Amino acid sequence: PTLLVLELLPTEPPLLFAIFAFATCGTYSGEFRLSVECVNRSESDLNIEVEFGYPFRLHQVYFDVPACKGTKVEKVFLIGDYSSSAEFFVTIAVFAFLYSLAATVVYLFMENKYRENNKGPMIDFVVTAVFAFMWLVSSCAWAKGLSDVKLATDPNNVIEGLDVCKKEGNTCKELKDPVISGLNTSVVRAIASQPDPLRGAGSYYSPPPSRFFTLSVWSP
Repeated sequence: PTLLVLELLPTEPPLLFAIFAFATCGTYSGEFRLSVECVNRSESDLNIEVEFGYPFRLHQVYFDVPACKGTKVEKVFLIGDYSSSAEFFVTIAVFAFLYSLAATVVYLFMENKYRENNKGPMIDFVVTAVFAFMWLVSSCAWAKGLSDVKLATDPNNVIEGLDVCKKEGNTCKELKDPVISGLNTSVVRAIASQPDPLRGAGSYYSPPPSRFFTLSVWSP
């Protein structure tokens, strides 16, 4: 007779990528600068700073530009509300982080309970599968949202929408682009840390190897 025992173990996961992914997005703040030079130089504003950040409700962000008509200024709002994709991304990442911490505690201090009747690994598998799907959806949504944020905060695009810059004799220039590298990193790290259900909560951290399930086959 032959007894075949197959144990599937989690593989070593990426380290802490999930934390970096949501931290770089949820704590982001940036700015860009532009100048408006009027025909009458005394009416110009050569250093207009526009600040924005998470959760990227850009339609609530405004700045003043000279109307090149004496001391009159115009209030200009940025375009778009990208808070839904950004907040969805951060929320899923936070919950995944909390679950991974809880699972790590179970791996370290309740391993016998975890392995009992294979219920622990199965629950771990189901929960991680749900997180894997939600993580993928939120990452894709945020990648699209980030693309739109970049367009909405590009100083050249903002200048194109300013009426004062369309008047003959006035000159508008970009002075500084927003630094988006941190947001790009959040998307890259989110994709890199895509959880794998077969690795359980270890997709986020590196707990001691734990059995996913054991398959026994008895051959007479």
